[in-house]
Amino acid sequence: MGPKTTKVYETLRERLAGEYAPGDKLPSERALVEELGIGRTALRQVLARLVGEGALEVRGRSSYRVPGTVSVRRPEGVEPWRIHGERDLYDNRWVKLQLWDVEPPGMKPFEHHVVKLHHVAVTAVLDDQDRVLMMWRYRFVPQQFGWELPGGIVDPGEEPADTALREVVEETGWRPKVLEHVVSYQPMVGMVDSPHEIFVGHGAERVGEPTDQEEAGHIEWVPLADIPGLMARGELMGSGTLVALLHILASRRAPGVTAAR
Repeated sequence: MGPKTTKVYETLRERLAGEYAPGDKLPSERALVEELGIGRTALRQVLARLVGEGALEVRGRSSYRVPGTVSVRRPEGVEPWRIHGERDLYDNRWVKLQLWDVEPPGMKPFEHHVVKLHHVAVTAVLDDQDRVLMMWRYRFVPQQFGWELPGGIVDPGEEPADTALREVVEETGWRPKVLEHVVSYQPMVGMVDSPHEIFVGHGAERVGEPTDQEEAGHIEWVPLADIPGLMARGELMGSGTLVALLHILASRRAPGVTAAR
């Protein structure tokens, strides 16, 4: 894509990340052509790329909507557990171990261990060659090498998007132009509290060498086509890496599935 087309692509990515809700319909092609000052053929190239990335889905011949609508309803009448109290067993700057007094609906109260860890942001940065920016690292806890996405702890008072951008730059030396938040989740929801924020970045430019040498390891642009094979070999480490990459792969397949119906 040329500079003008790239600018339109980045503009629409930013709008989809901040202005549209799941199920919202984009303006017509004619309206976008007039508003953005771009030819219809170039606009369709941008829209096709967004569809391929899972950021849009096609409804009908030329109607584009934001994916993410669901048909299943939330169950009603299901009661939450009651929490009667909590106390610290161990606490330092990295981990807190607590004992909670909980009561499930219709059952007697009992004590349950809860581990509190940090808030984390992880980013999958994609380029225009269908590659993702990854690091080959050694993790001493499982005593294993593997591929990981850049990410780290959200500092107090820091926005997760700022953390995501900062960690990509510090660990890889690349800076994405656009960041999209795709999901928040808990990696071990039964006992561990550690919110994870997953972002997808686009339009990265090299801004220097990594400044976090402990985290960086070997840096490489890995083809998305290699991800299933790396997963099968057990070389994708960390839930944040897996969630982000599975989201990207699922989003890219989803438009084709929709079109086949």
